[in-house]
Formats: sequence, structure tokens, C-alpha cells
Amino acid sequence: MESVEKLVAKSLLDIKAVLLSPEKPFRWASGWLSPIYCDNRRILSYPEFREKVCRWMADIIMEKHPDVEVIAGVATGAIAHGMLIAHMLKKPFVYVRPKPKDHGTGSQIEGILEKGAKVVIVEDLISTGQSSLAAADALIRASAEVLGMVAIFSYNFNQSRRAFEQADIELTTLTNYDALIDVACHTGYIRKQDEELLKEWRFSPSTWGK
Repeated sequence: MESVEKLVAKSLLDIKAVLLSPEKPFRWASGWLSPIYCDNRRILSYPEFREKVCRWMADIIMEKHPDVEVIAGVATGAIAHGMLIAHMLKKPFVYVRPKPKDHGTGSQIEGILEKGAKVVIVEDLISTGQSSLAAADALIRASAEVLGMVAIFSYNFNQSRRAFEQADIELTTLTNYDALIDVACHTGYIRKQDEELLKEWRFSPSTWGK
């Protein structure tokens, strides 16, 4: 039986949540050129796969963090996934905005979060880790105890690994860029000659293609 890592990677390619285009790279908001574009929100339109993804993430949470009390989704991409996982686990749910609202109560965390609550964060995608760890910091400043983070996909950038290590936050993902490229190559989604080009990008994403 295939590993969850490879099953998820193949499904992301099948539903076009991940697109690979080494010859005509995408441009990210940061200005980086990228041979990959990932939009995990497409998972929400596929009920069977959506349920599997959320169930696998819920199982990881209960295996690694059995004393979790609250599930927190990172806005906006992980709100829906996080809520579904919280529902499966029968846990309270909150979500974290990128920054406090500029109106009303000025809240950054939406929902009820008691001081000292044990929280697991749900993310859809990890790139540099900056926005994900900012959400963790907001929860910590609100006096929550962050047990760890679970995500669907990670680009496996060295800088994000270091950032999570420095923040002392355990990150677990269902699949990652390396597994995705391996699956894409073996299933004929990409040509063999493109494999090295795609692998090179992960090690220097800010300069690749320039």
C-alpha cells in the first residue's frame, strides 16, 4: 500500500491543487519565480479526498498531541480544514488572522480561547513558515500553549525548517515537495529531464530562474 505522503501528493496533482510548470514558471507575490503553484483550497471541492485529508490530520493530532484542547486554523486557507478537523475531534475551534482587525474589537484571534489552552495549529501550506509562525506567536501572546502544527503540504525550504526549530514548534505535514516531485516523475506528470530543475528550485527559491 502506498504511503499517505505519496497518496496525498498524487491526489493533489490529480485535482490540480498543485501545478508544475518548470518551463513557464509562476511568479509569487514575493517576486520569486516558481515552477510550482499550490492551492489546497481546491481540496474542499472534493468531498471524499477532503474527508481523508482531514481524518489523516486529525489522527496525527491525536497521536502526537493527545492532550489538545483547541484547534486553531490559520486564515484564510486553513480555516475550513481546521474547522472540519475540530468537528471530527469534537474540539473548540478558533482562527488566527494575519494581523488584528482595524475595526470593531481589533481581534486577531476569532473565537473563544481560554488562557493556558493547549492548542494545535492547522495550516494548509508551509512555504517560508513566516505567516504560520506569526499565527503561533499570536496564540502564545494570548497565553495559549502551542503544542504543535499540522499542515497538508510543505515546500521543505531549509529556511522554514530552521524557523520552526528556532521557534521550538513541532511541524508535521501530510506530504511535501520532495514526495510530490518523486510521484510526479514516476507517474509521468513531468519529464525526467525536468526533475533536476525542479529539485534545484527548493534549495534556492529566491534566486531560481533569474
